[in-house]
Amino acid sequence: MSIDVVDLRNFYGHRLGTVARHFVGRGIRKRWADTHGLRLLGVGYATPYLGMFREEAERCLAFMPAAQGVVKWPTTRPALSALVEEFDLPLPDSSVDRVLLVHSLEMSHDAISLLREIWRVLASGGQLLAVVPNRRGVWARMDTTPFGHGRPYSRSQITSLLRETWFTPVAWSEALYFPPIERGWFLRTAMAWERTGATLSAPFAGVHIVEATKQVYRAVPARREKRQLVPALRPVLAPAPRSAARQAP
Repeated sequence: MSIDVVDLRNFYGHRLGTVARHFVGRGIRKRWADTHGLRLLGVGYATPYLGMFREEAERCLAFMPAAQGVVKWPTTRPALSALVEEFDLPLPDSSVDRVLLVHSLEMSHDAISLLREIWRVLASGGQLLAVVPNRRGVWARMDTTPFGHGRPYSRSQITSLLRETWFTPVAWSEALYFPPIERGWFLRTAMAWERTGATLSAPFAGVHIVEATKQVYRAVPARREKRQLVPALRPVLAPAPRSAARQAP
């Protein structure tokens, strides 16, 4: 079930959301260090992280699903956000170079259809970057943040899902090792939590950040032609009886 866009905006407006945005955004930027001249699309509620690409990307759009709602983004410039149907994105085939999924995959009731629609709009060699709650993390166990809603995933589950929808995972990272507690002491020690968790490769990170590429030459299963045991009968127009034809005026 999707979270209302107002709740998402309010979360990132508080201190805990600001700290979470910093660490998740750092992981996203590490994967996409240079987006000059690229067409970038954010799906879900990706606007807290799209700002770092807006000035350098050739085009930057934010699509928010109808079940979630939409807010104007950016607030002081012409709008680049739109309310869309997540399984029918208003873009032609192979029209974007990068897709950023945030608060999207875990909220969708049909993740396979969502990813296949993203595969359609991605250009050849395009890249997908998904921020997904970790089912082993503390953030997924507490519904006080958006990362505690929807369906969290393990690494193996994300890998299977991406391969089933014609993507190849190429890079992984994690973020949000600190507990989702909005208190001054925890927030001041968040950097130490992140450094320790990343150094030890701890399994309890709050989110996975997975980068995947589009499989252009995917295998298409061959379909066996069905044998027709009973001959098909095609309907034809029967000629009118002669008596009826004579009585007709």
